[in-house]
Amino acid sequence: MAVSGVLRTNAGRRSVRAERDPGRGEAAQVDAPAGAGAGGVGGVSGRDEAAVTAPTVAAGRAARDLGLRRAEFEIAVHLGLIEVVTARDGGRPRVPEEEIARLRKVPGFPGGMAERVRTVGTAEGAALLGIAPARFTRLARAGCFCPVTFYLNRYRAVVWLYLADELSAFAAREPELLGGRAPVEMRALLETGVDRRPRNWRSQRIDRLVSRSRDPWARAAVQASALDPVQLAEVVDDPYERAYLVRVRPEPVFGRPASPAAREAMAELLPADDPDEILWRRVSLTLELDRAREDRPAPAPGGDVAARATSVRGRPGTARSVGGGAGVASGAGGAAAGAAAGAAVGAGRAASASLVVPVPHRATACVEASRVAAAGPPAGAPGPADRAPGLPRGRGLLARLGWRGRGGCAG
Repeated sequence: MAVSGVLRTNAGRRSVRAERDPGRGEAAQVDAPAGAGAGGVGGVSGRDEAAVTAPTVAAGRAARDLGLRRAEFEIAVHLGLIEVVTARDGGRPRVPEEEIARLRKVPGFPGGMAERVRTVGTAEGAALLGIAPARFTRLARAGCFCPVTFYLNRYRAVVWLYLADELSAFAAREPELLGGRAPVEMRALLETGVDRRPRNWRSQRIDRLVSRSRDPWARAAVQASALDPVQLAEVVDDPYERAYLVRVRPEPVFGRPASPAAREAMAELLPADDPDEILWRRVSLTLELDRAREDRPAPAPGGDVAARATSVRGRPGTARSVGGGAGVASGAGGAAAGAAAGAAVGAGRAASASLVVPVPHRATACVEASRVAAAGPPAGAPGPADRAPGLPRGRGLLARLGWRGRGGCAG
């Protein structure tokens, strides 16, 4: 989906939320008692709030109860086959006891779950598809199927693993790719030395972590994990927010890799490396940050979230956009100024929704940014001096992504 479509979908969802409950955002920011800025009970939100009161067990105990090895259990959680709960303040996921009881009653237990998460390497995968290992590697490099995990061999080389079920589905879906000459486009792509396995693994990992996370700050943290520190600082200029994103980033069920070599491999594979992939992750992080900031502000040093929210809202003559676009104002402007600021912010976001961002090269992005800058703001949109403090400055989404002021746009 193009980024413009994502932005339009995001704007539509906000308008629907505002129509259903126009006072929700205002109540969350104004009426929340001190210390409730994190939301929920014990720092857990949404369905997790009810789940945390139920008995839970650690991942190791759950794996033993389900008859799974640690690697199989991790993949089952990654695929969403096993539900876990996580506190808003981070930490390792835990498994509710009722979830274990439910899975033990599934027909085919325990072998059925282990078969669904069975992984194969290149040699076994090629035998499963009935092709040579060299052809299997070429299909994987071209992105025909996606690795689900990896490990390091004794030479510290990355060995990709694939779901056996996914390979069987690929063979049934694309039988023509298993024999004969590969398509011309695929041959030309492989001749350039492309390898889409790391990118596909990152994309699948991020999408599944985002869909599994209910806290908006945790979803933003997942998107931020694909950007290096320099890219992240350009999108998130608030150091408190960057620190909070690191704090709430979802943890693996068994923690970080213990081996230094494995940690180094993860550090190399996690950040996006293609220009278009980097831009897409910056756009996704910007959208997730919008939702997270509407939910609650990042805590200031000392952990007093409510005090920081009050300090942001309590500046004289300032307005803050809350909820689905309703303004909450304080100072001389009053309620009317808050409503005007909310409408202006909505207009600015609507204008940025028409911008088509996903481009394969930076030169195209610079040309697009120049076109938007030359067109000027839409009618009725606030100028730089009229924009509410605390909101991203600059023209449109590209400025918020950190593209303004970067070299290489001239000529």
